[in-house]
Amino acid sequence: MINPRTLTAGVLLAALTAALALTVRKDGYFTDSVGLSWWYAACWALFAAAVFAVRKAPVRQAVVLVMAGGVAVAATGLLAPPRTSTDSYRYAWDGRVQAAGISPYDHAPADPALGGLRDDWLFPSGAACAGPDLVRIAGPQGEVHCTRINRPQVHTIYPPVAEGYFLLVDSLAPDGSRHKALQAGGMALSLGTTAALLLVLRRRGDPRSAAYWAWCPIVPIEAVNNAHADVLGALLTVVGLGVLLRRRIAGGALLGAAIATKLLPAVVLPGALSGVRRVRDVAAILLPAAAVVALTYLPYVLASNSSVLGYLSGYTKEEGYDDPSARNRYALLRLVLPDDWALPAVIVAMLAVTAHVLLRGDPERPWSGALLVTGSAFLLLTPGYSWYALLLAALVALDGRWEWLAVAVAGAAKYVTVRSDADPQSMGTWVYAVAAGVVLTGCVMRRREPRRPVPRGDHDRQVGSLATGS
Repeated sequence: MINPRTLTAGVLLAALTAALALTVRKDGYFTDSVGLSWWYAACWALFAAAVFAVRKAPVRQAVVLVMAGGVAVAATGLLAPPRTSTDSYRYAWDGRVQAAGISPYDHAPADPALGGLRDDWLFPSGAACAGPDLVRIAGPQGEVHCTRINRPQVHTIYPPVAEGYFLLVDSLAPDGSRHKALQAGGMALSLGTTAALLLVLRRRGDPRSAAYWAWCPIVPIEAVNNAHADVLGALLTVVGLGVLLRRRIAGGALLGAAIATKLLPAVVLPGALSGVRRVRDVAAILLPAAAVVALTYLPYVLASNSSVLGYLSGYTKEEGYDDPSARNRYALLRLVLPDDWALPAVIVAMLAVTAHVLLRGDPERPWSGALLVTGSAFLLLTPGYSWYALLLAALVALDGRWEWLAVAVAGAAKYVTVRSDADPQSMGTWVYAVAAGVVLTGCVMRRREPRRPVPRGDHDRQVGSLATGS
């Protein structure tokens, strides 16, 4: 018999799925960012209500609902072409270039040397160039062409595991699938992450917490619709942290693969080392991670004539990491510190958080320390790209500290409102300040009601009692 709490969660999940479908179908990023923001807000509100309800449902019923709802929620991302990002077009191009036997690091998309690989989908011409997200470039004969690929004049920035994924998708995709192949890949990876979370949480947590990932609005929007490769990094991170508890070498290798997908997962390494005291145990994690990064880069280094780091240094400058005022970087620190002090303050704060995790972290819950370091980095750096928070959402699902999802909301709000009439600088600062307040409130609430660890032998009995509602 279906528990009333399960039924309530199911109704809210259905409403969330419908709202996400309408949000993905709405093409308002360039034309109606304010209206799109309200749709985002509705999705996040329904998500919050749904996960609150499922946390009260019996475990067995909740797990089925998390899995089924994860499929429905992720599938909404397939309902339209990428709406708010053009990154997946670069992925498709990099896969195509590799399939032709060319290193993706050697040529920018606009390079005439690769003119023979262009098609009307990624490189339209004529009237098709009227879209706001298209970049004009010179055609093979000097005529006006355009491309869906952003920054077509610079070399790719993506690490080797991501490039391997792009090649795999290109190899498996049917002719004419266009954006759908990468979206399908994003859905498969997001569902794989849900399955990995359930496996880890079944033994070392509450499996209902997997809903924090499976139903989170950024999953269908960023992992599926926009097909960001960050979802692969999130999957490898979840599996790596889960494996780490029993096999440090294998866990370290998987974390290395995550770092070689998107460099951001490097921030989870302090969490992986939580409470580790012996040098050989530290080496058992860090050396395999470094080896995987080096070995995955090696084939591209040997096959490339250009640097495999691509546009990385240019990207960091473009994003304002060396000039805080350029892109609302370090926004919260700059409320109380001069701009020139912001970067040193970030370094000091991150060293302090990392030291705390290394010295006081729980080795049985490496994701807890990883979440603290990752979330702190987000609050200090105040990034403007919402898909970065895919990693954060996966860590929240592992650890259960829901308050950190406010940081993901802040990233989404900052990104979607950047084209509105609102001042992007003040908007970015305001939303991250609210997120910081939510995180601090959550921390205070948890200190007042400390969570008592459940002995391993009692965990199965606890889950069984939760499943029966007793």
